[in-house]
Amino acid sequence: MDVHAARAQAVRTAVQAELDAVLARQRAVLAEVAPETEPLVDAVADLVAGGKRLRPAFCTAGYRASGGQDGAVEARVGAALELFQAAALIHDDVMDGSDTRRGMPALHRRFGDLHATSGWSGSCERFGEAAAILAGDLCLSWSDEALAGCGAEPERLASARLVFDRMRTQLMAGQYLDVLEQASGGAPEGADERALRVLRWKSAKYTVEHPLLIGAALAGAGPAQREALSAYGLPLGEAFQLRDDVLGVFGDPAVTGKPAGDDLREGKRTMLVALAAQGAGAEDADLLTSLLGAPDLDDAGVAALQDLIRRTGSLAAVEELIDDLVARSRAALATAPVTEEAREDLERLVGIATARTA
Repeated sequence: MDVHAARAQAVRTAVQAELDAVLARQRAVLAEVAPETEPLVDAVADLVAGGKRLRPAFCTAGYRASGGQDGAVEARVGAALELFQAAALIHDDVMDGSDTRRGMPALHRRFGDLHATSGWSGSCERFGEAAAILAGDLCLSWSDEALAGCGAEPERLASARLVFDRMRTQLMAGQYLDVLEQASGGAPEGADERALRVLRWKSAKYTVEHPLLIGAALAGAGPAQREALSAYGLPLGEAFQLRDDVLGVFGDPAVTGKPAGDDLREGKRTMLVALAAQGAGAEDADLLTSLLGAPDLDDAGVAALQDLIRRTGSLAAVEELIDDLVARSRAALATAPVTEEAREDLERLVGIATARTA
């Protein structure tokens, strides 16, 4: 294991330890209410035990690139970011009706199963969704507490909080644009621009750019460093989400933890779908309209849509766009006012974010 990989593993280990500590404290708080609340903490603990830890990694990179050296601050803020992501994932799965997350039942399915096996009255689905929404709300609250208690200097913490609060608000807006696009159907004209807008505000900024800027703020970075990190982070975040969209259609379920074609069943209006719609002839357009978003979409239907996306040139165009965004990110990194060690860490994260199978 090289020095960069070793540092990355140390960050992941420290963040998990901090998450465990946060959840142990919150478990005790909820135990004062009733023992029946324990499944809420168990479900969140299982969810945050997995994941790529990309947001803590980018936060740490921004922090160290700007001169930060306190590992305890890194871990606590990394835990705050992971808890916020958990909230976003839980709520996203409810809105999309997803069955799985990270190879496990999505939280609303998990609580629906609890309802069913317990023989309780009422709707299993409604109970599951209600419990998942509450679990997500708890994660939001806990993320706020974790940031507030990170131990950074008050002035720098206040600066980081401005980015943290903006990140959370803008992600919610991006999520709304996503469900709006699915509900409205979206005309092919301008669909690519709308898809880019959704991925930027729903995912790209909160995955890469905002964590970088939070870390930089905690280290007291100046305007030049913050601007350079944004120029590196935004195109990389967009490339990350485009790769995620490709995996959502073509990924191996054994690796991604979600069924093949899940994004197609959910009717997600990703860049792949937008470009396919724009490049489709009349017959393909009818096929896309009839199959996209069908909850009972079978393997044959998934294969037909996959073939359509390839045939219209959409997949090739998205791969080309990913390459272009990565090149823009690397060009910004090449001139960023950071140490060579920080540049190497940030370069390593480019590959981790975009050259992946899960």
